Amino acid sequence: MGFLKLFNCSETKTSPNIHTEPGTVYSPISGTVITLAEIGDGVFSEGLLGPGCGVRSTDEYVYAPFDGTIVQIADTKHAIGISSVDGIELLIHVGIDTVGMNGKGFTIYVSDGERVKCGQKLLKFCKKDIEAASCSDTVVVLVTNSDRYSSVETCAAGVVNSFDKLMTVK
Repeated sequence: MGFLKLFNCSETKTSPNIHTEPGTVYSPISGTVITLAEIGDGVFSEGLLGPGCGVRSTDEYVYAPFDGTIVQIADTKHAIGISSVDGIELLIHVGIDTVGMNGKGFTIYVSDGERVKCGQKLLKFCKKDIEAASCSDTVVVLVTNSDRYSSVETCAAGVVNSFDKLMTVK
């Protein structure tokens, strides 16, 4: 019997050792990068919550896009707010209209106020549950305090892997 099973531990909170650069948001998930306009939701597509992009996910795990602190977790587990050590405030929102799922199909691995490292697992979602609810599983990544910066640029296009550079904030 393995150590983890002996102590009834299913996972650890370790993350890969990722060298991060200030002002950089790394992709929290693997998939295909799309523009906000392509998301097809008025609030996100029009940038009302801030600039950013979407990622049509090929995975079900969302990871921390930089070193920072968890500042908010939606009661319905579909969205997380995180602040970087250099002040970038980011919203990671899984799916479109997934708030109506009331947390079904979502598992959170972090808590409010927790310090996280880039690459640390934040949440898991079930693509089948999202599809069954007739929702999109696009992961929206937005800089919510962009008014403090001169530019927010998506530096990835097409297919990205988790931890690839996704956006730069200057």
